[in-house]
Amino acid sequence: MRFCAKCVMPDTKPDLHFDEEGVCDACRSQEAKNEKINWAKRKKEFLSIVDRHRKNSDYDCIVGVSGGKDSTFIVIRMLELGLNPLCICFEPTIPTSVGRKNLENLNGLGVDLIHIKRNPIIYKKLAKEAVQRVGDPEWQNHLGIFTVVPHFAIKFNIPLIVWGESPQIEYGGPAASKTRHVLDRQWLEEFGGLLGNRISDMIGVDGITKRDLSLYYYPRQEDIKRVGVTGLFLGYYFKWDLREILKTSSEYGFSTTVRPVETTYENFENLDCYSNHLHDYFKYLKYGFGRATDNACLDIRLGYISREEGVRLVHKYDGIPPKKAIREYLRYIGFTRGELQDIMDSFTNKKIFIRNDTGKFQKDIDGSLIRKEEYVVR
Repeated sequence: MRFCAKCVMPDTKPDLHFDEEGVCDACRSQEAKNEKINWAKRKKEFLSIVDRHRKNSDYDCIVGVSGGKDSTFIVIRMLELGLNPLCICFEPTIPTSVGRKNLENLNGLGVDLIHIKRNPIIYKKLAKEAVQRVGDPEWQNHLGIFTVVPHFAIKFNIPLIVWGESPQIEYGGPAASKTRHVLDRQWLEEFGGLLGNRISDMIGVDGITKRDLSLYYYPRQEDIKRVGVTGLFLGYYFKWDLREILKTSSEYGFSTTVRPVETTYENFENLDCYSNHLHDYFKYLKYGFGRATDNACLDIRLGYISREEGVRLVHKYDGIPPKKAIREYLRYIGFTRGELQDIMDSFTNKKIFIRNDTGKFQKDIDGSLIRKEEYVVR
């Protein structure tokens, strides 16, 4: 395992590439954001697109929201531009109280909000199957977020969808993805976190029919073309800085937690859903890095902390099992603790973590897995 020479991200992250100097492409993307991209030109391009879409229907654009800092920020910016956005929220797996509060706050900024209360029976069947099949308790939610919004864009005849940051620009990805600023079916299938599992693969699982899954299918291409639906990443046109976004959103009523959320040192990430913290823990089991590494890398790239500080934070926070999230997840999903542990063990990376003579993974007193020395960030 190699770690980036500038941040603390390992080369186990899917689609992340290192150059000859040992620097990951996410750090190189940040350098380009700082030194090469003409943000004034990009802003002008975005405003031109916005102007073409004003009053195409009752709404100027559509925004997928969770109530988090990013979606709050997007809505603020759209309102500042004088747009009338329609907001769509696809219900989180296990909503939190602060998540509900932030969604209400976003609604109170002065927008119409449609809250999708998905079929809980079908959704839970998808959740059970997905976590066992691909090791992601949030697979079905990630899919729903990206498919429900374009469905409503078609229903309401709203051509413009505005998303948040471009994940490949912010977190690394293939070179060709850096110039792609549109979220469409191709992006969803390549970069949407489906892990090779398609929604059609879920037909027949515990009696699920295709009709049960209509919202989880990306809209038909002929409908996309008829309305002219285009989903743009705001982070392609405006320089994305998570702490500036947090500051702006907080000024408009966005709430954080008193203590850091489980799996990291920050108190403003993934506040809307307990299952998100388990999703981050599964990522740690598979690839040897979790949400604390993600946050530290962003803070290092943006100049808020040094690499040495990032290493310390990763050592302190990454890999600790999210105990509250696990309790809430077990209560929701219906697995026993032993059943969930067997699933987690089946996805745990045997190269990174130490096992004893019987093949079981060794753990510290707090339940954290013990890494092999050569897989520890330094």
